[in-house]
Amino acid sequence: MLEPGSHRWSKPASILVATDLGDIDRLFPIALEQAVESGARLFILHVLTSTNSVVVDPGGLPYYNPTEAIDYAEKFLASYCAEARRASVHCEVLVREGAASQQILSVVRQRQIDRVLLGTRSRGKWGKLLLGSVAEQVLRSVPVPVLTLGPEAHTGDAAVDGPPAILHATSLSKASHATAALACEIARSSGGRLMMLHVLAPSKGGAANQEAIDRASHTLAELIPADLACQCSCTTRVAKGNVAIEILAEAAQSKAGLIILGAAHSSPINSLAKEGTVYRVLAHAHCPVLTLREQDVTMESGSRSEGLALHEY
Repeated sequence: MLEPGSHRWSKPASILVATDLGDIDRLFPIALEQAVESGARLFILHVLTSTNSVVVDPGGLPYYNPTEAIDYAEKFLASYCAEARRASVHCEVLVREGAASQQILSVVRQRQIDRVLLGTRSRGKWGKLLLGSVAEQVLRSVPVPVLTLGPEAHTGDAAVDGPPAILHATSLSKASHATAALACEIARSSGGRLMMLHVLAPSKGGAANQEAIDRASHTLAELIPADLACQCSCTTRVAKGNVAIEILAEAAQSKAGLIILGAAHSSPINSLAKEGTVYRVLAHAHCPVLTLREQDVTMESGSRSEGLALHEY
């Protein structure tokens, strides 16, 4: 049976696009497509900080005056809002002042947002992903699924043959049943093919290694909810090697249109550090990546307020 709360996350009733204006052309088509598919309300948020609201007076002295910046942002985003309304999607532009991550979290709570869409910065001169402090803080704090479009993610590509592919990488933690149910429901509602992947670290003992593979394969199969097993096409695979590399390789091989990851809230530095799995997948994925904080799935399933550790990569 699908965990309570998974439905509103797999078919959101409200979607928030957080934009710095420079990434709206990449984020908006995805947001609009999802809003049309689920019948969701769409909110487009731009946050003004003190640095981008400073202007210079005729005497050359800088002063804080957000009025002009607010007017520009509202007019700039109005055309996207109009496009959404032409598609029969309720859309509202929000321009706020303050710390971006705090304002995003505030809108999530006030407007009962079910999904957040974010972009990341492009690569720096050393080839590293510049995730940006705002994106990092949102991934760590927002209590709903966050769909991130990384610098290598493609949009508007030609459709692949057959139903869309969705990759769910799981560490087989205690709370994996909840995230697997969410992944299965997303696959069912989108008519997609679901690949459930678990990655084992390489070991020296061949026999013991094969035993671990068999055990993990059995556990993966058990994660698929019985009521959804016949409603979506789902396959399982156990791989050996580096977790991020195997996830990216499987996503490329299956031509995944979405990667679903759980993010370990108990160790945010590890999950988002430059060598962490989430960070590396975001840096190199050719499709959007949906992440969900560890305790949020459990809280949605109505267990207890403090949540249960979900060490999903």
